[in-house]
Parts: sequence; C-alpha cells; structure tokens
Amino acid sequence: MTNHVFIPRFVELVMPRLSADPILITAADEQLLTRLVRAHTTPRKLAERARLILLAAAGTGVRESARQLGVWPKTVRHWRDRWRTAATSTPATERLSDAPRPGAPATFTPEQICAIVALACEQPSEQSALPLSHWSRTELVRSAIDRGIVDRISPSSVGRFFKRSGVAAAPRARLADAQDRS
Repeated sequence: MTNHVFIPRFVELVMPRLSADPILITAADEQLLTRLVRAHTTPRKLAERARLILLAAAGTGVRESARQLGVWPKTVRHWRDRWRTAATSTPATERLSDAPRPGAPATFTPEQICAIVALACEQPSEQSALPLSHWSRTELVRSAIDRGIVDRISPSSVGRFFKRSGVAAAPRARLADAQDRS
C-alpha cells in the first residue's frame, strides 16, 4: 500500500523563504559607494552595482533590490557574492568592476602603439625619403615596418590607434611636390 498525500485545491502552499547572506560594509565603504551613486560622472553600471550593495547593507532582500533596480535577481545575487568574496582590502570600485574578459592577448604593446603614433606626428620627409606632405595609413605601415617598430601591421590597426589617441592621418597620401604630377 502506498501513501498518498491529499492536498486540497484551496490550500495555499507556502514556499520556504530563501534569504540572502547579510552584507556588511564599513563606514568608509558606505561613504564611497554613496558618492559613486550620486556622482554624475560614474559609469551607469558601476553606480547601479554600488546602489545594489548599499541596498543589501540596508537589509533589502534580493528580489526587492532587483525590482528597485530593474535587474534580474540573479544579477543581484552575483554582485552580492562578488562583494562578499572579495578581500576587504580591495577597493570598492575594483570589487564592483567587470572581470577581465577572455580572449586573445594584445597583438601590439603600448610602446609599439606610442611609437607609431609618434611616427604619425613627425613630418614625413624628416626621417624618411618619402615625397609626402602628410602621412597616409599605408605609408605609416611601411615606415613602421622599415624602422623595426613592428614586424607586420595592417592599415586598419593603425587607424584604430589614431581613433583611440585622437591623432588623425590624411585620408590619402598627398604629394609634397605637385609639379611632379603635372
């Protein structure tokens, strides 16, 4: 004979409440997190995470925090765990920053990038025997390889360096001596 449990339809089952572990923050952390939340220059995600930790420290539950911030409860749990497991000596902004993304290592070192940008700041005729008044990306690539700055590089990569650094190269190579063209 098997035991059957009869549950009437009108009885409401109460699920056990899952409460999150409490978050404890120091007064200095609270002050810093409050400043991050209020500052207009703080990136949006960092301010959201700081507010999440402040809510957790105030005793707000996971679902209520998620509702107030407009995020998933899983996101709240993730950042609460991340805060709790990080070393207390770690700065608050570092605790709330994204983890490094996996991927290929950088192809060019910062020194190589700086050397290419510095090359673009030179006059083309100073160090090279090129009859140019402005650098083009392809001429910069040739000169960077000739000078031994890099083994190989594409004009697109050079363009990305300029975009990040604010340096602009001429869209096309311009000849310094226009008389040779005619």
